[in-house]
Amino acid sequence: MRSHFRALAMTASLLSVTACSLDSSAPSFFDSDLAFASAPAGLDLVSSSYAPSASNGMPWGGPERGRGGGPGMGGFMGGGLGDSFIGNAPPGRGPHGGPFGIRIDDSCVFSAATGDLTCGPTTKQGLAVTTIYTIKTTAGAAQSAIDTATTNSVRTRTTVTGTATRSRDGSVTATVSNAGDRTVTGLATGSTQRTVNGNSQGSETARGTNREGKTFSSVRTSSDVTSGLVIPVSATSQTYPKAGTVTRTMKVVMTIDGTSSTKERREVITYDGTATAKLAITENGTTKNCTVALPRGRPSCS
Repeated sequence: MRSHFRALAMTASLLSVTACSLDSSAPSFFDSDLAFASAPAGLDLVSSSYAPSASNGMPWGGPERGRGGGPGMGGFMGGGLGDSFIGNAPPGRGPHGGPFGIRIDDSCVFSAATGDLTCGPTTKQGLAVTTIYTIKTTAGAAQSAIDTATTNSVRTRTTVTGTATRSRDGSVTATVSNAGDRTVTGLATGSTQRTVNGNSQGSETARGTNREGKTFSSVRTSSDVTSGLVIPVSATSQTYPKAGTVTRTMKVVMTIDGTSSTKERREVITYDGTATAKLAITENGTTKNCTVALPRGRPSCS
Protein backbone atom coordinates (compact mmCIF):
# COMPACT_ATOMS: atom_id res chain seq x y z
CA MET A 1 0.00 0.00 0.00
CA ARG A 2 2.88 2.39 0.79
CA SER A 3 4.29 2.26 -2.75
CA HIS A 4 0.83 2.61 -4.28
CA PHE A 5 0.04 5.65 -2.10
CA ARG A 6 3.36 7.18 -3.11
CA ALA A 7 2.29 6.68 -6.69
CA LEU A 8 -0.86 8.69 -6.06
CA ALA A 9 1.11 11.36 -4.23
CA MET A 10 3.41 11.72 -7.24
CA THR A 11 0.35 12.04 -9.47
CA ALA A 12 -0.93 14.92 -7.34
CA SER A 13 2.53 16.51 -7.25
CA LEU A 14 2.90 16.33 -11.03
CA LEU A 15 -0.49 17.89 -11.52
CA SER A 16 0.43 20.59 -9.03
CA VAL A 17 3.40 21.50 -11.25
CA THR A 18 1.09 21.39 -14.25
CA ALA A 19 -1.36 23.78 -12.63
CA CYS A 20 1.43 26.26 -12.01
CA SER A 21 2.34 26.04 -15.70
CA LEU A 22 -1.21 26.95 -16.62
CA ASP A 23 -1.15 29.98 -14.34
CA SER A 24 2.18 31.32 -15.65
CA SER A 25 4.05 31.80 -18.92
CA ALA A 26 5.71 28.37 -18.73
CA PRO A 27 6.27 27.04 -22.25
CA SER A 28 4.87 23.53 -21.74
CA PHE A 29 1.81 22.05 -20.09
CA PHE A 30 3.82 19.46 -18.22
CA ASP A 31 7.35 18.17 -18.27
CA SER A 32 8.26 14.98 -20.15
CA ASP A 33 10.67 13.98 -17.38
CA LEU A 34 7.75 13.76 -14.95
CA ALA A 35 5.25 12.40 -17.46
CA PHE A 36 7.38 9.35 -18.30
CA ALA A 37 9.23 8.94 -15.00
CA SER A 38 7.58 5.60 -14.25
CA ALA A 39 5.00 3.11 -15.46
CA PRO A 40 1.36 3.01 -14.30
CA ALA A 41 0.92 1.96 -10.68
CA GLY A 42 0.89 -1.81 -10.14
CA LEU A 43 2.57 -2.66 -13.46
CA ASP A 44 5.41 -4.18 -11.44
CA LEU A 45 2.99 -6.98 -10.51
CA VAL A 46 2.76 -8.27 -14.09
CA SER A 47 5.45 -9.60 -16.45
CA SER A 48 6.73 -6.59 -18.37
CA SER A 49 9.98 -4.99 -19.54
CA TYR A 50 9.60 -2.11 -17.08
CA ALA A 51 11.82 -2.08 -14.00
CA PRO A 52 9.97 -3.23 -10.87
CA SER A 53 8.73 -0.01 -9.29
CA ALA A 54 8.36 -1.75 -5.93
CA SER A 55 12.15 -1.71 -5.61
CA ASN A 56 12.17 2.05 -5.02
CA GLY A 57 8.64 2.27 -3.63
CA MET A 58 7.56 4.88 -6.16
CA PRO A 59 5.49 3.69 -9.15
CA TRP A 60 5.42 7.39 -10.16
CA GLY A 61 8.91 7.99 -8.87
CA GLY A 62 12.30 8.84 -10.27
CA PRO A 63 14.90 6.93 -12.26
CA GLU A 64 16.55 3.73 -11.09
CA ARG A 65 20.08 4.62 -12.05
CA GLY A 66 21.45 1.10 -11.72
CA ARG A 67 19.16 -0.03 -14.53
CA GLY A 68 19.72 2.87 -16.86
CA GLY A 69 16.36 4.20 -15.76
CA GLY A 70 14.88 7.63 -15.98
CA PRO A 71 12.75 9.70 -18.31
CA GLY A 72 13.73 11.96 -21.18
CA MET A 73 16.21 11.11 -23.91
CA GLY A 74 18.88 10.22 -21.35
CA GLY A 75 17.26 7.07 -20.00
CA PHE A 76 14.52 4.51 -20.38
CA MET A 77 11.00 5.56 -19.45
CA GLY A 78 8.84 3.86 -16.86
CA GLY A 79 11.53 3.83 -14.16
CA GLY A 80 14.01 1.94 -16.31
CA LEU A 81 14.46 -1.40 -18.05
CA GLY A 82 14.03 -4.65 -16.12
CA ASP A 83 17.16 -6.43 -14.88
CA SER A 84 16.98 -9.37 -17.29
CA PHE A 85 16.69 -7.03 -20.28
CA ILE A 86 19.80 -5.01 -19.37
CA GLY A 87 22.15 -7.78 -18.17
CA ASN A 88 21.66 -7.11 -14.46
CA ALA A 89 19.95 -10.38 -13.44
CA PRO A 90 21.92 -12.75 -11.18
CA PRO A 91 23.54 -15.79 -12.85
CA GLY A 92 21.99 -19.22 -12.57
CA ARG A 93 20.61 -22.25 -14.36
CA GLY A 94 17.37 -24.20 -14.04
CA PRO A 95 13.82 -22.81 -13.86
CA HIS A 96 14.37 -20.94 -10.60
CA GLY A 97 17.67 -19.25 -11.45
CA GLY A 98 19.21 -16.83 -13.91
CA PRO A 99 17.52 -14.22 -16.13
CA PHE A 100 13.74 -14.70 -16.38
CA GLY A 101 13.88 -17.43 -13.74
CA ILE A 102 10.51 -18.18 -12.12
CA ARG A 103 9.34 -19.15 -8.65
CA ILE A 104 5.71 -20.00 -7.93
CA ASP A 105 3.86 -19.94 -4.62
CA ASP A 106 2.91 -23.46 -3.49
CA SER A 107 -0.60 -22.26 -2.56
CA CYS A 108 -1.66 -22.12 -6.23
CA VAL A 109 -4.28 -24.56 -7.53
CA PHE A 110 -3.71 -26.90 -10.50
CA SER A 111 -6.47 -27.92 -12.92
CA ALA A 112 -5.88 -31.19 -14.75
CA ALA A 113 -8.66 -30.25 -17.20
CA THR A 114 -6.90 -27.09 -18.42
CA GLY A 115 -3.30 -27.84 -17.48
CA ASP A 116 -3.09 -24.47 -15.74
CA LEU A 117 -1.96 -23.46 -12.27
CA THR A 118 -4.00 -20.56 -10.84
CA CYS A 119 -2.81 -18.25 -8.08
CA GLY A 120 -5.21 -15.82 -6.45
CA PRO A 121 -6.90 -13.53 -6.55
CA THR A 122 -4.74 -12.08 -3.80
CA THR A 123 -4.29 -8.49 -2.65
CA LYS A 124 -0.96 -6.75 -3.22
CA GLN A 125 -0.37 -3.01 -2.90
CA GLY A 126 -4.13 -2.75 -2.34
CA LEU A 127 -4.83 -4.27 -5.78
CA ALA A 128 -6.40 -7.61 -6.79
CA VAL A 129 -3.86 -9.88 -8.50
CA THR A 130 -4.57 -13.16 -10.33
CA THR A 131 -1.86 -15.17 -12.09
CA ILE A 132 -2.26 -18.26 -14.26
CA TYR A 133 0.80 -20.40 -15.05
CA THR A 134 1.12 -23.01 -17.76
CA ILE A 135 4.15 -25.21 -17.03
CA LYS A 136 5.47 -27.71 -19.58
CA THR A 137 8.27 -30.19 -20.11
CA THR A 138 10.51 -30.21 -23.18
CA ALA A 139 8.07 -32.74 -24.70
CA GLY A 140 5.15 -30.36 -24.11
CA ALA A 141 3.49 -32.22 -21.24
CA ALA A 142 1.67 -30.03 -18.71
CA GLN A 143 2.97 -30.01 -15.14
CA SER A 144 1.25 -29.12 -11.86
CA ALA A 145 4.39 -27.47 -10.48
CA ILE A 146 7.89 -26.52 -11.56
CA ASP A 147 10.28 -29.47 -11.59
CA THR A 148 13.91 -28.36 -11.56
CA ALA A 149 14.92 -31.36 -13.67
CA THR A 150 12.20 -31.48 -16.33
CA THR A 151 10.41 -28.10 -16.60
CA ASN A 152 11.39 -26.30 -19.81
CA SER A 153 8.77 -23.59 -20.38
CA VAL A 154 6.46 -21.44 -18.27
CA ARG A 155 3.73 -19.15 -19.54
CA THR A 156 2.68 -16.47 -17.03
CA ARG A 157 -0.60 -14.57 -17.39
CA THR A 158 -1.41 -11.94 -14.77
CA THR A 159 -4.20 -9.41 -14.27
CA VAL A 160 -4.10 -6.55 -11.76
CA THR A 161 -7.12 -4.39 -10.97
CA GLY A 162 -8.28 -2.08 -8.23
CA THR A 163 -8.82 1.43 -6.91
CA ALA A 164 -6.95 3.37 -4.25
CA THR A 165 -7.29 6.83 -2.72
CA ARG A 166 -4.88 9.41 -1.38
CA SER A 167 -5.74 12.52 0.65
CA ARG A 168 -2.28 13.91 1.39
CA ASP A 169 -1.21 16.88 -0.81
CA GLY A 170 -4.68 16.94 -2.37
CA SER A 171 -7.34 14.29 -2.86
CA VAL A 172 -6.68 11.60 -5.47
CA THR A 173 -8.52 8.44 -6.53
CA ALA A 174 -6.77 6.13 -9.00
CA THR A 175 -8.20 3.15 -10.86
CA VAL A 176 -5.71 0.59 -12.16
CA SER A 177 -6.08 -2.14 -14.79
CA ASN A 178 -2.95 -4.03 -15.87
CA ALA A 179 -2.29 -7.33 -17.66
CA GLY A 180 0.77 -9.29 -18.70
CA ASP A 181 1.40 -12.47 -20.72
CA ARG A 182 4.92 -13.91 -21.03
CA THR A 183 6.33 -17.28 -22.11
CA VAL A 184 9.88 -18.31 -21.26
CA THR A 185 11.36 -21.45 -22.87
CA GLY A 186 14.76 -23.04 -22.31
CA LEU A 187 14.34 -23.29 -18.54
CA ALA A 188 15.53 -26.90 -18.38
CA THR A 189 18.67 -27.35 -16.31
CA GLY A 190 20.83 -28.31 -19.31
CA SER A 191 19.72 -25.40 -21.53
CA THR A 192 22.36 -22.86 -22.55
CA GLN A 193 19.92 -20.10 -23.54
CA ARG A 194 16.35 -18.94 -23.03
CA THR A 195 13.79 -17.48 -25.42
CA VAL A 196 11.25 -14.94 -24.23
CA ASN A 197 8.05 -13.70 -25.89
CA GLY A 198 5.38 -11.62 -24.22
CA ASN A 199 3.40 -8.44 -23.85
CA SER A 200 1.85 -6.26 -21.19
CA GLN A 201 -0.65 -3.42 -20.96
CA GLY A 202 -1.07 -0.93 -18.15
CA SER A 203 -3.71 1.70 -17.44
CA GLU A 204 -3.94 4.16 -14.55
CA THR A 205 -6.74 6.74 -14.30
CA ALA A 206 -6.48 9.31 -11.52
CA ARG A 207 -8.99 12.02 -10.58
CA GLY A 208 -9.27 14.57 -7.80
CA THR A 209 -7.81 17.87 -6.62
CA ASN A 210 -4.16 18.80 -6.29
CA ARG A 211 -2.55 20.84 -3.52
CA GLU A 212 -3.54 24.12 -5.25
CA GLY A 213 -7.18 23.02 -5.21
CA LYS A 214 -7.27 22.49 -8.99
CA THR A 215 -9.52 19.70 -10.25
CA PHE A 216 -7.76 17.26 -12.55
CA SER A 217 -7.84 13.93 -14.33
CA SER A 218 -4.79 11.98 -15.40
CA VAL A 219 -4.75 8.95 -17.71
CA ARG A 220 -1.53 7.00 -18.26
CA THR A 221 -1.43 3.96 -20.54
CA SER A 222 1.55 1.80 -21.37
CA SER A 223 2.36 -1.32 -23.33
CA ASP A 224 5.36 -3.42 -24.20
CA VAL A 225 6.00 -6.33 -26.56
CA THR A 226 8.96 -8.70 -26.25
CA SER A 227 9.58 -10.62 -29.46
CA GLY A 228 12.07 -13.44 -29.99
CA LEU A 229 14.38 -12.32 -27.19
CA VAL A 230 17.24 -14.81 -26.75
CA ILE A 231 19.52 -14.67 -23.71
CA PRO A 232 22.33 -17.08 -22.76
CA VAL A 233 22.41 -18.57 -19.27
CA SER A 234 25.43 -19.16 -17.09
CA ALA A 235 25.88 -20.60 -13.64
CA THR A 236 28.67 -18.15 -12.79
CA SER A 237 28.26 -14.85 -14.67
CA GLN A 238 25.62 -12.33 -15.65
CA THR A 239 24.41 -12.41 -19.26
CA TYR A 240 22.49 -10.09 -21.57
CA PRO A 241 20.17 -10.67 -24.56
CA LYS A 242 21.79 -11.58 -27.89
CA ALA A 243 18.74 -11.36 -30.17
CA GLY A 244 15.18 -10.04 -30.30
CA THR A 245 13.33 -6.78 -29.86
CA VAL A 246 11.44 -4.97 -27.12
CA THR A 247 8.90 -2.30 -28.07
CA ARG A 248 7.60 -0.03 -25.31
CA THR A 249 4.98 2.71 -25.60
CA MET A 250 3.45 5.15 -23.15
CA LYS A 251 0.80 7.85 -23.44
CA VAL A 252 -0.03 10.44 -20.80
CA VAL A 253 -3.13 12.69 -20.91
CA MET A 254 -3.44 15.44 -18.30
CA THR A 255 -6.53 17.61 -17.81
CA ILE A 256 -6.61 20.45 -15.28
CA ASP A 257 -9.67 22.71 -14.91
CA GLY A 258 -10.83 21.57 -18.35
CA THR A 259 -7.54 22.12 -20.21
CA SER A 260 -5.85 19.00 -21.60
CA SER A 261 -2.43 18.10 -22.91
CA THR A 262 -1.09 14.80 -24.27
CA LYS A 263 2.39 13.32 -24.56
CA GLU A 264 3.43 10.04 -26.19
CA ARG A 265 6.68 8.10 -26.28
CA ARG A 266 7.90 4.91 -27.97
CA GLU A 267 11.10 2.98 -27.36
CA VAL A 268 12.33 0.14 -29.58
CA ILE A 269 15.31 -1.86 -28.30
CA THR A 270 17.04 -4.23 -30.74
CA TYR A 271 19.59 -6.84 -29.66
CA ASP A 272 21.91 -8.00 -32.46
CA GLY A 273 24.40 -10.34 -30.77
CA THR A 274 26.89 -7.63 -29.89
CA ALA A 275 27.54 -5.84 -26.61
CA THR A 276 25.70 -2.78 -27.93
CA ALA A 277 21.91 -2.74 -28.24
CA LYS A 278 20.23 -0.31 -30.62
CA LEU A 279 17.54 1.99 -29.20
CA ALA A 280 15.13 4.20 -31.15
CA ILE A 281 13.22 6.74 -29.04
CA THR A 282 10.26 8.59 -30.53
CA GLU A 283 8.67 11.27 -28.37
CA ASN A 284 5.81 13.41 -29.67
CA GLY A 285 6.83 12.72 -33.27
CA THR A 286 10.58 13.31 -32.85
CA THR A 287 12.90 10.29 -33.15
CA LYS A 288 16.42 9.86 -31.82
CA ASN A 289 18.67 6.88 -32.55
CA CYS A 290 20.61 5.73 -29.52
CA THR A 291 22.79 2.86 -28.32
CA VAL A 292 22.94 0.99 -25.01
CA ALA A 293 26.16 -0.62 -23.78
CA LEU A 294 25.54 -4.08 -22.33
CA PRO A 295 25.43 -5.02 -19.57
CA ARG A 296 23.83 -2.33 -17.39
CA GLY A 297 24.43 0.61 -19.72
CA ARG A 298 22.44 3.82 -20.07
CA PRO A 299 21.15 5.08 -23.42
CA SER A 300 23.61 7.20 -25.37
CA CYS A 301 21.81 9.35 -27.95
CA SER A 302 23.26 11.34 -30.81
